[in-house]
Amino acid sequence: MDRRTLLAAAAGAAGLGAAAPVAAAPAAVPLDHLPVLKGDYFRLDSAGLARPFHIYVRLPEKYAQEPQARWPVVYLLDGDSLFPILAGNHLFLNYDEGLPDAVVVGIAYGSFDPPQNQRGTDYMAPGKALAPGATAGAPAFQQFLKRELLPQVERRYRIDPQRRVLFGQSRGGSFVVYSAFTDPDLFWGRIASNPHLEPGRELYFGPAPKSTRMDLGLVVVSGSRDREKLRTLNLEWFAAWAGRTDAPWALRTIDLPGGTHAADAPTAYRAGLLWLFGSRA
Repeated sequence: MDRRTLLAAAAGAAGLGAAAPVAAAPAAVPLDHLPVLKGDYFRLDSAGLARPFHIYVRLPEKYAQEPQARWPVVYLLDGDSLFPILAGNHLFLNYDEGLPDAVVVGIAYGSFDPPQNQRGTDYMAPGKALAPGATAGAPAFQQFLKRELLPQVERRYRIDPQRRVLFGQSRGGSFVVYSAFTDPDLFWGRIASNPHLEPGRELYFGPAPKSTRMDLGLVVVSGSRDREKLRTLNLEWFAAWAGRTDAPWALRTIDLPGGTHAADAPTAYRAGLLWLFGSRA
């Protein structure tokens, strides 16, 4: 029974008569009056993962005025929370920092609650430290990005596929690092904020992966106020990769004084993008 039928039934039960007029449900107006988030939305039903995703898209301010332009694209994991924070902030980074404007894509589940929100599976890397009962879904999620989402986005919007960026925080950050080690060429730039490096330690501390591109970049940020276990392992990884010359990506590690686990995601986003699009010094 839909909402209109329920209202009619309630009116009849209240003695108002079955013929009483019923107001139509208001149409959803998700982002229409928020120009800083002007863009698009579509639902993507994944064939590989057999569940839907909600894809939010913020278009560059001059997207319509520059019909020949091809834009960088930033993919945000945990789009349920990070898209409204970071997509709008990108405009001010363009204003204040000269950062190139970009198409910003939020990959959302539509809820924070499992089983609908599968971040604990999708971002989980395989490894010896995988908890009993946990599922290492990162390989399948990466195939969803590569085979389903990225091609769909690049068909719909004027994107430069040579300048794809992936951003993730916490467990999303761990997927960013996993992707850098298992399919380096998939993204031109990657930013991992306070990632979990367990499970997957043996991969992240092991041999460098091979790539075909020579212009790749990886930024890993660790806040000094992050959770102690994550912080300790991230600093250990920083030390292990310091001075290595065999990485397929230029590497920027950032030790963020006072940085917290989640609230400093915008700081990591800003620092990472400025380095990726800047001199990489």
